[in-house]
Amino acid sequence: MPAISRRKFIKSSAVHATATGLHSTAAFDLFANPLGLPIGCQTWAVKEMIAKDFPGTLKMLAATGFQSIELCSPVGYAEYGFAGLAKYTGAELRKILADAGITCVSSHFGIKELRDNQEARIAWAKDIGLTQMIVPSLDGPKNPTMDDVKRAADEYNKMGELSAKAGIQQGLHNEVFELSTVDGKRTYDLLLELLDPKLVKFQFQVSTISQGFDAADYFTRYPGRFFSIHVQGWSAQTKKIVPVGQDTLDWKKIFTAAKVAGIKNYFVEMNLEMMKASVPYLQSLQV
Repeated sequence: MPAISRRKFIKSSAVHATATGLHSTAAFDLFANPLGLPIGCQTWAVKEMIAKDFPGTLKMLAATGFQSIELCSPVGYAEYGFAGLAKYTGAELRKILADAGITCVSSHFGIKELRDNQEARIAWAKDIGLTQMIVPSLDGPKNPTMDDVKRAADEYNKMGELSAKAGIQQGLHNEVFELSTVDGKRTYDLLLELLDPKLVKFQFQVSTISQGFDAADYFTRYPGRFFSIHVQGWSAQTKKIVPVGQDTLDWKKIFTAAKVAGIKNYFVEMNLEMMKASVPYLQSLQV
């Protein structure tokens, strides 16, 4: 998720089918060229719309050209517009998605809700057909010690093991804690060493280029460790997020490296107008 918005979320939420159904052939005709995967959308960007009309929001996203979404948990993200998802059964959610011609295999969960009752969250994920459960951050201290990082990694490895037993892959995003440093070394790099490759995969936030985290570099250095991307355009001139294709990032290089990394899905995540403006470029991009 966008770094500023996500930081606010992590701070304030200290309480912090495949959901597919049937899909029309037309939906698959629009597959993006990069990676041969459907163009995805992270729903955090349209959370206010989802709070008012979830089925209608999905249909709007599909009409825009998105074929896949990543949800946010109705428990960990309740106050941000996702509480209403809890009213649907798994079958109902799958039908809503199918009616919109959209797939969903991934959702974000707050680390605290997994600490409180991971079994229940896994049950919800299984009910709607998810295969990926991702946390935005391990929520460690702002200035961690090596022991802090090791404790966080040990805890998340255990969570990854429990999810794996249920047939779900646990994943880690890169936000606040992960972007910190310990003795001059990136916490993110330490976590890549400490987290079990079989139990935990990584979801890369492309906009962290603003803090020196280069997607293609990480994908190339850590093959097999990444399975998902949050896509944002970034202008080196203005130092701002902009639509994909109207930016200064080398997307051919990023997506080529993503193949090495083992990326299984990617989700555009900016404000709605920027996301809409990004779709034509992704539809035409050839890697």
